[in-house]
Amino acid sequence: MIDLRGKRVIPGLNDSHLHLIRGGLNYNMELRWDGVRSLADALSMLKIQADQTPVPQWVRVVGGWSEFQFKECRMPTLKEINVVAPDTPVFILHLYDRAMLNGAALRATGVTKDTLDPAGGRIERDANGNPTGMLIAEPNALILYSALARGPKLPLGDQINSTRHFMRELNRLGVTSCIDAGGGFQNYPEDYDVIDKLHKDGLMTIRIAYNLFTQNKGGELADFKKWTGMVKPYSGDDYLRHNGAGEMLVFSAADFEDFLQPRPDMAASMEKELGGVVRFLVENNWPFRLHATYDETINRALDVFETINRDTKFGDVRWFFDHAETVSEKNLERIKRLNGGIAVQHRMAFQGEYFVARYGQHAAEHSPALRKMLDMGIPVGGGADATRVASYNPWVSLYWMVTGKTVGGLPLYGNSNWLEREEALYLWTRGSAYKSNEEKVKGVLMPGMYADLAILSQDSFTVPDKDIKDITSILTLVGGKIVYADAEFKSHDAPLPPASPDWSPVRYFGGYQKVSTGYAPVAASKCTVQGCSHHPYQAEDGKLSRWLNLDGQKDKPSFKNPWAIGCGCFAC
Repeated sequence: MIDLRGKRVIPGLNDSHLHLIRGGLNYNMELRWDGVRSLADALSMLKIQADQTPVPQWVRVVGGWSEFQFKECRMPTLKEINVVAPDTPVFILHLYDRAMLNGAALRATGVTKDTLDPAGGRIERDANGNPTGMLIAEPNALILYSALARGPKLPLGDQINSTRHFMRELNRLGVTSCIDAGGGFQNYPEDYDVIDKLHKDGLMTIRIAYNLFTQNKGGELADFKKWTGMVKPYSGDDYLRHNGAGEMLVFSAADFEDFLQPRPDMAASMEKELGGVVRFLVENNWPFRLHATYDETINRALDVFETINRDTKFGDVRWFFDHAETVSEKNLERIKRLNGGIAVQHRMAFQGEYFVARYGQHAAEHSPALRKMLDMGIPVGGGADATRVASYNPWVSLYWMVTGKTVGGLPLYGNSNWLEREEALYLWTRGSAYKSNEEKVKGVLMPGMYADLAILSQDSFTVPDKDIKDITSILTLVGGKIVYADAEFKSHDAPLPPASPDWSPVRYFGGYQKVSTGYAPVAASKCTVQGCSHHPYQAEDGKLSRWLNLDGQKDKPSFKNPWAIGCGCFAC
């Protein structure tokens, strides 16, 4: 018996869109800036890690952060990165819009003056044609993660250790389940060997339902035909089970969410290619999910789905859109008629400033339309889309849902699109369980459900809004077994072996950063672009943040130089 001393107990959180399997293979290699609150601290962490990372390894900062979380409210410059890490390759991914590589990383990846720009991407060059170190998605992210894929991988033993540490980090935040959405360069079945081994060895501390993501542009249907002969929907057990197809069904339907770029138009071949895959999935009773950011993409996809449904009924096949930031009420009604659902993530908490700059404050007020989805009775699940375009910390998402604010404090929504705290928690528990056909066994504290629980450091129903994103779990149970314990319950904890290899950033910095690191700061220089003007507003917590002056703005602003020497000051 453990006396919880009046602490808040909630069902274990369930992330309906997480890239855990891919993220686990790399977690121990990555320096996380998630939650770091000053650029000076971030650069100090980068220098420390660069100094201890051996040849030929890289220092990787792979998403989960936004410049708006920094008190300096700007990106690091390429010069700053090269100063703190002159010799060790450094790769810094910012959302899915750009990556910054220092000189050593350019050499390691073989990017030179003669390297041609790939389709859908651009290598920024100086006046002499030499690469500066900035890779830009315009708007396809392939240039970013193909460059990342060139870095060294961890050996199998370290990948196993890495995945265990990533699961434990999620347990620390109260996560007990997730739906893995596959991901770029995550091939089935070879890249699932590590999670299969952990499952067979009884070392899973997160329940995973996994979707299969095609990697075969032009041959997507062949992938799904092959996989239907290998695995059946919902096969597996309560710790590792199959969950259908997606989030990538066909490449021609993938509208990457880079709000620094204009909305991409999907290829003319989208309907034919998507129709072939979806018809096959419905005929084989395979559930599916589809990445779709914009209403225009959703509209075309729904045309395909409705055509198929006329002669091949969807029936009880569970399907849903991922993301749906700009989905219209008309298309929400169509989704409901087809018994579809939506999985929402807190990407706007990291890109809301960019969205407002391009589309205006009014367009942002219901992007995504959380309240409308719930009022219409559409099944909605909560998630992060981590680890690259947003942080894996669920409490940042819950904060965003109930306050309507970005990580930088910019208010996006009025009370017409806020959720009550209980509603937000529902999305992150039973709402997500519906997405894997498990709502009858997880997501609620009642007899007969899995004993997946999180005991919180602070009461999520009563803490001030600004403190929601700092909540952690101090006791996490999966299947009635303690998988993480801290604070007054620390005696019940069973720590993992140290993160490996011994230079792993996880050993020194851990994962999500709740407070300032306290390391001796590296000086962060000011933006040196001539005419640069930062327009600050005062956030609720007193932090001074820069943002565009939106008063009276009706039209989207012009973007003169959004990549100005890497400072991210797109107002320059």
